[in-house]
Amino acid sequence: MALSAHEVCLEYPVYGIAARSLRRAVVRGLSVGGRMGQDHNMVVVRALNGVTFTLNEGDRLGLMGHNGSGKSSLLRTLAGIYKPTSGHIDSSGAVISTFFDVGLGLDVEATGRENIFLLGMYRGKTYAEIKAAFEGIVEFSGLGSFIDLPIKTYSSGMIGRMMFSVATAFQPDILLMDEWLSTGDAEFMIKAEERILELVTKARAMVFASHAPDLIRRFCNRLLVLHHGEVLHFGETSEVLEAMSAAPHVVEQLGSEVVPGS
Repeated sequence: MALSAHEVCLEYPVYGIAARSLRRAVVRGLSVGGRMGQDHNMVVVRALNGVTFTLNEGDRLGLMGHNGSGKSSLLRTLAGIYKPTSGHIDSSGAVISTFFDVGLGLDVEATGRENIFLLGMYRGKTYAEIKAAFEGIVEFSGLGSFIDLPIKTYSSGMIGRMMFSVATAFQPDILLMDEWLSTGDAEFMIKAEERILELVTKARAMVFASHAPDLIRRFCNRLLVLHHGEVLHFGETSEVLEAMSAAPHVVEQLGSEVVPGS
């Protein structure tokens, strides 16, 4: 077993004015994702409700579902960013790397060199680990002498290349991805995809949230479909997509992204 979730629930309490706005949204019948309950002056949004699955060594799990279905909440719970309200996650002490919020810790006033260390430390790496990987990060990013200039002088593409290079510099046991990363020009994109594929191949397990069925088919052998924070389907990718295509009323609720061949 590489990664498992058992009856994981995640609730967000919302107070005051925001709570009243949410209650009005419920009255109007608006879709805000998840499930909502009410307790006096507090609205509780249940983003995840009893999510259970197990991934073995080598499994690549795709996450699909409508916007607000709980995909990002599940990724952040698996990463330890959110603590489950109930249930538990077991990653067997694995090193987990998140491929979302890759710019967390960025300081536009600092140099590229300084930001590499800031970004690395925000990802839980030690100074020694980042120093050992530093030259490779700079080389992969293609920043050259720009590395000692403040990143406020960088183009958006240069910043993207630097963040990507840091995020992919360390091989994790488990990869958590929110959509397929894309950054930089066409030449860098070729390198970037090769780097991601190498990390995916070497990882013990991967969880990949996407609206693109072609990417799910290409990279994932397992598929979990969420609907309002609950597991609608979980199993082999081809079998789940086939089951979805045989349930048009559910597909209509989830959106066209789960229709095979869409």
